[in-house]
Amino acid sequence: MRSVWLAVLMLAISGPAAAVERVVSLAPSLSEIVVELGSADLLVGVLDAGERPAELKDIASVGRYGQLDIERLLSLKPDLLLLWPGSVGSAQREQLKRLNIPTYVAEPHNLEQLTSQIEVIAAQLGRPERGVSLAENLRQRLDSLRQRYRREEPLRVFYQVWDRPLYTVGGGQIISDALEVCGARNVFSDLPQPAPQVSVEAVLQRNPEVILAGDQAQLDAWKAWPQVTAVAQGRLFLVTDKGLERPSGQMIEATAKLCHLIAPNL
Repeated sequence: MRSVWLAVLMLAISGPAAAVERVVSLAPSLSEIVVELGSADLLVGVLDAGERPAELKDIASVGRYGQLDIERLLSLKPDLLLLWPGSVGSAQREQLKRLNIPTYVAEPHNLEQLTSQIEVIAAQLGRPERGVSLAENLRQRLDSLRQRYRREEPLRVFYQVWDRPLYTVGGGQIISDALEVCGARNVFSDLPQPAPQVSVEAVLQRNPEVILAGDQAQLDAWKAWPQVTAVAQGRLFLVTDKGLERPSGQMIEATAKLCHLIAPNL
Protein backbone atom coordinates (compact mmCIF):
# COMPACT_ATOMS: atom_id res chain seq x y z
CA MET A 1 0.00 0.00 0.00
CA ARG A 2 2.80 2.39 0.88
CA SER A 3 4.55 1.90 -2.47
CA VAL A 4 1.29 2.50 -4.32
CA TRP A 5 0.69 5.73 -2.40
CA LEU A 6 4.24 6.88 -3.03
CA ALA A 7 3.88 6.22 -6.75
CA VAL A 8 0.67 8.27 -6.82
CA LEU A 9 2.45 11.10 -5.06
CA MET A 10 5.30 11.05 -7.54
CA LEU A 11 2.88 11.25 -10.44
CA ALA A 12 1.23 14.28 -8.82
CA ILE A 13 4.49 16.21 -8.57
CA SER A 14 5.46 18.86 -11.08
CA GLY A 15 9.10 18.57 -10.12
CA PRO A 16 12.11 20.67 -11.05
CA ALA A 17 14.49 19.27 -13.64
CA ALA A 18 17.62 20.27 -11.69
CA ALA A 19 18.49 20.47 -8.00
CA VAL A 20 16.54 23.25 -6.31
CA GLU A 21 18.27 26.18 -4.67
CA ARG A 22 15.43 28.58 -3.76
CA VAL A 23 12.38 27.14 -2.00
CA VAL A 24 9.30 28.97 -0.75
CA SER A 25 7.12 27.13 1.75
CA LEU A 26 3.44 28.09 1.82
CA ALA A 27 2.50 26.34 5.07
CA PRO A 28 4.09 26.26 8.55
CA SER A 29 3.92 22.46 8.61
CA LEU A 30 5.86 22.25 5.33
CA SER A 31 8.42 24.74 6.65
CA GLU A 32 8.87 22.47 9.67
CA ILE A 33 9.43 19.46 7.43
CA VAL A 34 12.17 21.30 5.55
CA VAL A 35 13.82 22.11 8.90
CA GLU A 36 13.44 18.49 10.07
CA LEU A 37 15.21 17.40 6.88
CA GLY A 38 18.14 19.67 7.70
CA SER A 39 17.43 21.75 4.62
CA ALA A 40 16.48 25.17 5.99
CA ASP A 41 19.38 26.58 3.95
CA LEU A 42 17.24 26.14 0.82
CA LEU A 43 14.35 28.25 2.10
CA VAL A 44 14.14 31.82 0.84
CA GLY A 45 10.54 32.53 1.88
CA VAL A 46 7.82 31.21 4.18
CA LEU A 47 4.14 31.85 4.83
CA ASP A 48 3.62 32.89 8.44
CA ALA A 49 1.04 31.53 10.87
CA GLY A 50 2.06 31.74 14.48
CA GLU A 51 5.55 31.37 15.94
CA ARG A 52 8.36 30.26 13.66
CA PRO A 53 11.05 27.68 14.45
CA ALA A 54 14.30 29.37 15.45
CA GLU A 55 15.95 28.15 12.24
CA LEU A 56 13.53 30.28 10.19
CA LYS A 57 13.61 33.54 12.11
CA ASP A 58 15.55 35.41 9.40
CA ILE A 59 13.72 33.95 6.37
CA ALA A 60 11.65 36.41 4.31
CA SER A 61 7.87 36.38 4.78
CA VAL A 62 5.54 35.99 1.80
CA GLY A 63 2.44 36.85 3.79
CA ARG A 64 0.27 35.23 6.39
CA TYR A 65 -2.10 32.29 6.42
CA GLY A 66 -4.76 32.95 3.77
CA GLN A 67 -3.10 36.20 2.67
CA LEU A 68 -0.28 35.41 0.26
CA ASP A 69 1.79 38.30 -1.13
CA ILE A 70 2.41 37.01 -4.66
CA GLU A 71 4.56 40.00 -5.69
CA ARG A 72 6.84 39.36 -2.74
CA LEU A 73 6.94 35.66 -3.62
CA LEU A 74 7.96 36.41 -7.22
CA SER A 75 10.70 38.77 -6.05
CA LEU A 76 12.35 35.83 -4.29
CA LYS A 77 12.63 33.90 -7.61
CA PRO A 78 11.77 30.46 -6.19
CA ASP A 79 12.49 27.31 -8.18
CA LEU A 80 10.17 25.22 -5.98
CA LEU A 81 6.96 25.96 -4.06
CA LEU A 82 5.71 23.75 -1.23
CA LEU A 83 1.95 24.18 -0.89
CA TRP A 84 -0.73 22.99 1.49
CA PRO A 85 -4.04 23.93 -0.25
CA GLY A 86 -5.77 25.22 2.88
CA SER A 87 -3.11 27.86 3.52
CA VAL A 88 -3.84 29.81 0.33
CA GLY A 89 -7.24 30.92 -1.00
CA SER A 90 -8.60 29.29 -4.16
CA ALA A 91 -8.18 32.42 -6.31
CA GLN A 92 -4.51 32.74 -5.36
CA ARG A 93 -3.95 29.01 -5.92
CA GLU A 94 -5.13 29.56 -9.49
CA GLN A 95 -2.70 32.46 -9.82
CA LEU A 96 0.13 30.25 -8.63
CA LYS A 97 -0.71 27.62 -11.24
CA ARG A 98 -0.37 30.22 -13.99
CA LEU A 99 3.12 31.16 -12.79
CA ASN A 100 4.45 27.74 -13.87
CA ILE A 101 6.75 27.48 -10.87
CA PRO A 102 7.39 23.80 -9.98
CA THR A 103 5.05 23.04 -7.07
CA TYR A 104 4.62 20.17 -4.67
CA VAL A 105 1.16 19.99 -3.08
CA ALA A 106 0.93 18.19 0.28
CA GLU A 107 -2.30 17.43 2.11
CA PRO A 108 -1.87 14.22 4.14
CA HIS A 109 -5.04 12.63 5.52
CA ASN A 110 -3.27 10.07 7.68
CA LEU A 111 0.12 9.56 9.28
CA GLU A 112 1.34 7.06 6.70
CA GLN A 113 0.68 9.60 3.96
CA LEU A 114 2.57 12.16 6.03
CA THR A 115 5.69 9.98 6.29
CA SER A 116 5.54 9.22 2.56
CA GLN A 117 5.23 12.91 1.76
CA ILE A 118 8.29 13.65 3.88
CA GLU A 119 10.24 11.26 1.64
CA VAL A 120 8.94 12.93 -1.50
CA ILE A 121 9.70 16.44 -0.22
CA ALA A 122 13.26 15.34 0.58
CA ALA A 123 13.61 14.04 -2.97
CA GLN A 124 12.28 17.35 -4.32
CA LEU A 125 14.92 19.16 -2.28
CA GLY A 126 17.63 16.96 -3.77
CA ARG A 127 18.31 15.23 -0.43
CA PRO A 128 16.40 11.95 -0.71
CA GLU A 129 18.52 10.02 1.78
CA ARG A 130 17.44 12.39 4.57
CA GLY A 131 13.79 11.73 3.80
CA VAL A 132 14.24 7.97 3.79
CA SER A 133 16.02 8.07 7.15
CA LEU A 134 13.52 10.42 8.83
CA ALA A 135 10.48 8.60 7.45
CA GLU A 136 11.80 5.22 8.60
CA ASN A 137 12.37 6.53 12.13
CA LEU A 138 8.86 8.00 12.21
CA ARG A 139 7.29 4.75 10.99
CA GLN A 140 9.10 2.77 13.66
CA ARG A 141 7.81 5.15 16.32
CA LEU A 142 4.27 4.86 14.97
CA ASP A 143 4.44 1.07 14.93
CA SER A 144 5.59 1.12 18.56
CA LEU A 145 2.70 3.39 19.56
CA ARG A 146 0.14 1.25 17.72
CA GLN A 147 1.36 -1.88 19.48
CA ARG A 148 1.41 -0.24 22.90
CA TYR A 149 -2.05 1.35 22.72
CA ARG A 150 -3.95 -1.24 20.67
CA ARG A 151 -7.42 -2.07 22.06
CA GLU A 152 -9.92 -4.74 21.15
CA GLU A 153 -12.65 -2.10 21.44
CA PRO A 154 -11.42 1.42 20.58
CA LEU A 155 -12.24 4.25 22.96
CA ARG A 156 -14.96 6.54 21.63
CA VAL A 157 -13.49 10.06 21.50
CA PHE A 158 -14.98 13.45 20.74
CA TYR A 159 -12.29 15.91 19.62
CA GLN A 160 -13.58 19.46 20.01
CA VAL A 161 -12.06 22.13 17.79
CA TRP A 162 -14.31 25.04 18.80
CA ASP A 163 -17.48 25.63 20.79
CA ARG A 164 -19.46 28.52 19.19
CA PRO A 165 -20.47 26.99 16.89
CA LEU A 166 -19.42 23.48 17.83
CA TYR A 167 -16.76 22.07 15.49
CA THR A 168 -14.93 18.76 15.46
CA VAL A 169 -12.70 16.83 13.03
CA GLY A 170 -13.99 14.46 10.37
CA GLY A 171 -12.75 11.04 9.37
CA GLY A 172 -10.48 12.33 6.60
CA GLN A 173 -8.64 14.68 8.94
CA ILE A 174 -5.22 13.47 10.05
CA ILE A 175 -6.08 13.90 13.75
CA SER A 176 -8.62 11.08 13.35
CA ASP A 177 -5.77 8.81 12.32
CA ALA A 178 -3.70 9.96 15.31
CA LEU A 179 -6.60 8.87 17.54
CA GLU A 180 -6.60 5.45 15.89
CA VAL A 181 -2.89 5.06 16.65
CA CYS A 182 -3.84 5.63 20.30
CA GLY A 183 -6.45 2.87 20.29
CA ALA A 184 -9.32 5.33 19.97
CA ARG A 185 -11.98 6.21 17.41
CA ASN A 186 -13.28 9.63 16.49
CA VAL A 187 -17.04 9.45 17.12
CA PHE A 188 -17.54 11.62 14.01
CA SER A 189 -15.20 9.64 11.76
CA ASP A 190 -18.13 8.98 9.42
CA LEU A 191 -18.24 12.66 8.43
CA PRO A 192 -16.15 13.47 5.32
CA GLN A 193 -15.51 17.17 6.02
CA PRO A 194 -12.15 18.08 7.61
CA ALA A 195 -13.84 20.25 10.28
CA PRO A 196 -17.60 19.58 10.37
CA GLN A 197 -19.99 21.58 12.48
CA VAL A 198 -22.00 19.35 14.82
CA SER A 199 -24.67 19.81 17.47
CA VAL A 200 -24.56 19.13 21.18
CA GLU A 201 -27.40 16.67 20.61
CA ALA A 202 -25.28 14.71 18.12
CA VAL A 203 -22.44 14.48 20.63
CA LEU A 204 -24.84 13.28 23.35
CA GLN A 205 -26.23 10.65 21.00
CA ARG A 206 -22.77 9.27 20.18
CA ASN A 207 -21.88 9.26 23.89
CA PRO A 208 -18.07 9.60 23.82
CA GLU A 209 -15.96 7.95 26.51
CA VAL A 210 -13.36 10.73 26.21
CA ILE A 211 -13.73 14.41 25.31
CA LEU A 212 -10.67 16.36 24.16
CA ALA A 213 -10.43 20.13 23.72
CA GLY A 214 -7.79 22.84 23.68
CA ASP A 215 -9.58 25.08 26.18
CA GLN A 216 -10.49 24.26 29.77
CA ALA A 217 -13.70 26.31 29.69
CA GLN A 218 -14.89 24.27 26.72
CA LEU A 219 -14.27 21.08 28.66
CA ASP A 220 -16.00 22.38 31.79
CA ALA A 221 -19.12 23.21 29.76
CA TRP A 222 -19.70 19.48 29.15
CA LYS A 223 -20.27 18.93 32.88
CA ALA A 224 -23.82 20.13 32.26
CA TRP A 225 -24.48 16.68 30.71
CA PRO A 226 -23.49 14.13 33.38
CA GLN A 227 -25.18 11.36 31.39
CA VAL A 228 -22.26 11.41 28.91
CA THR A 229 -19.81 8.62 29.74
CA ALA A 230 -16.78 10.94 29.43
CA VAL A 231 -18.32 13.33 31.96
CA ALA A 232 -19.46 10.59 34.34
CA GLN A 233 -15.97 9.06 34.35
CA GLY A 234 -14.13 12.39 34.52
CA ARG A 235 -12.39 11.86 31.19
CA LEU A 236 -12.37 15.43 29.95
CA PHE A 237 -8.80 16.06 28.81
CA LEU A 238 -7.07 19.31 27.87
CA VAL A 239 -4.88 19.07 24.74
CA THR A 240 -2.06 21.56 25.24
CA ASP A 241 0.30 20.38 22.51
CA LYS A 242 -0.53 22.25 19.29
CA GLY A 243 1.66 19.86 17.33
CA LEU A 244 -1.41 17.82 16.38
CA GLU A 245 -2.51 20.73 14.21
CA ARG A 246 0.70 20.76 12.13
CA PRO A 247 1.29 17.67 9.99
CA SER A 248 5.08 17.53 10.03
CA GLY A 249 7.45 15.01 11.56
CA GLN A 250 6.93 16.43 15.04
CA MET A 251 3.29 15.32 14.86
CA ILE A 252 4.37 11.77 15.69
CA GLU A 253 5.60 12.81 19.13
CA ALA A 254 2.51 14.98 19.54
CA THR A 255 0.53 11.80 18.87
CA ALA A 256 2.54 9.99 21.55
CA LYS A 257 1.55 12.70 24.04
CA LEU A 258 -2.07 12.33 22.94
CA CYS A 259 -1.91 8.57 23.54
CA HIS A 260 -0.53 9.07 27.03
CA LEU A 261 -3.24 11.63 27.77
CA ILE A 262 -6.00 9.24 26.74
CA ALA A 263 -4.52 6.12 28.32
CA PRO A 264 -1.85 7.15 30.88
CA ASN A 265 -1.57 3.66 32.38
CA LEU A 266 -0.48 1.91 29.16
